[in-house]
Amino acid sequence: LALLTAAAAGLVGSFALLKKAVLAGDAMSHIALPGLGLAILLKINPLIGGGVTLLVGTLLIWQLQKTTGLSTDAMIGVIFATSLALGALITPNEDLIEALFGGFGRMTLGEFLVGACGALFVIAFILRYKNRLILALFSPDLAAVSSINVNRLNLYFLLIFSLTIILGLRFLGALLVGALLIIPAAIGRQLTHTLSSFLTISSIAGVVAVGTGSFVASYWGLEPGPSIICVAAVVFLLSLAKKQV
Repeated sequence: LALLTAAAAGLVGSFALLKKAVLAGDAMSHIALPGLGLAILLKINPLIGGGVTLLVGTLLIWQLQKTTGLSTDAMIGVIFATSLALGALITPNEDLIEALFGGFGRMTLGEFLVGACGALFVIAFILRYKNRLILALFSPDLAAVSSINVNRLNLYFLLIFSLTIILGLRFLGALLVGALLIIPAAIGRQLTHTLSSFLTISSIAGVVAVGTGSFVASYWGLEPGPSIICVAAVVFLLSLAKKQV
């Protein structure tokens, strides 16, 4: 499931990078923190609570962006800070590390199947709508003439973005999951200049980081979340060296 999530995150992060909103992933992941804490208090699956608050926050960001005229980044910043404060207040101290860095225990078969379906849905959405997303990004007027509802498409992308974050919360927690969207996309951008190869390399980079990081964590007895992100950072540095060569 972590590998599938990494593949999906690479695709979503690529479009977030093109939108110049890739850091939104790091901020939006914190919106899930109050839900994680509340779910832990109520002794239900933390990912359910995190998913609910992230969905509400996503819809709120989209609505406020339309009504206030402020940028998505500004809206995310306001809600991010509030969510982080609420999450720190609500989450029990003994569970705060798991909420921040991942590791919510072993999953059931049902959880795996739901997560796998979610990751495959994200991948299918990006592959099906990639041309519309590109057109809406670089030429909103032409997209409107082509009968593409740009506002609705932006909402769909935000929801897909949020779903990807939810999928990664179990493995990386609220603090690190945004990096799974940021770093593989940055690697792909360094190594290619065409859209199809950009998406492919970003997705592969995410899978390599998760697979290698998980192996390193298991072999050395380390926490998987930080190990995965450290491996991703190393791959990014190698991509910089490759570009220079």
